[in-house]
Amino acid sequence: MADNRRTPPGGSRPRGRSGPGRVPGATRGARPLAAPVTGAGVGNGAGGAVRRPRFTGRAAILVLVLAVLTVSYASSMRAYLQQRAHITDLKTQIAQREVSIDQLEREKRRWHDPAYVEAQARARFGYLMPGETSYVVLGEDGKPLESQTSLTDPSTVDPKTPTAWWTDEWKSVQLAGVPPKPEAPPLTKIDGSKE
Repeated sequence: MADNRRTPPGGSRPRGRSGPGRVPGATRGARPLAAPVTGAGVGNGAGGAVRRPRFTGRAAILVLVLAVLTVSYASSMRAYLQQRAHITDLKTQIAQREVSIDQLEREKRRWHDPAYVEAQARARFGYLMPGETSYVVLGEDGKPLESQTSLTDPSTVDPKTPTAWWTDEWKSVQLAGVPPKPEAPPLTKIDGSKE
């Protein structure tokens, strides 16, 4: 059998390796010729193109890294929002305490005024200046009324239904026929006894 290989001019062998991927007669730097595509070598039979899976290992790693970053940023954001809420609460408490301090400072300055001290002594302890007379208002039970007692709101009192004029006149006619029993005179001293 004769060797069909071509030998380069000058009787030298071509440099490089010869093998199954090497095309005979190819020179250095030349691309190997592509093998003809046949229908028998195609895996899916769709025009000879091989589809790669959409979810690869790189995509899985990328999704995992994104999930880790999302979780870490979410926990950091939660801590940040909690700290902002805590700071807002503390600022509110500081503002309330500053208002309270201002009120106490005003109260302290008032106690340096002799007129305010005198008014507080009268109101709280019932003290009087020399030569003054104190009057105490007693209630129905004979006990002194407190100084904080106030009148009730007229709208809360049950209104009296108006009556015709002749009903009062008729009651006086009936009372004239049957006089009431005499009552005991009012007490001149309040000593706690009923007599």
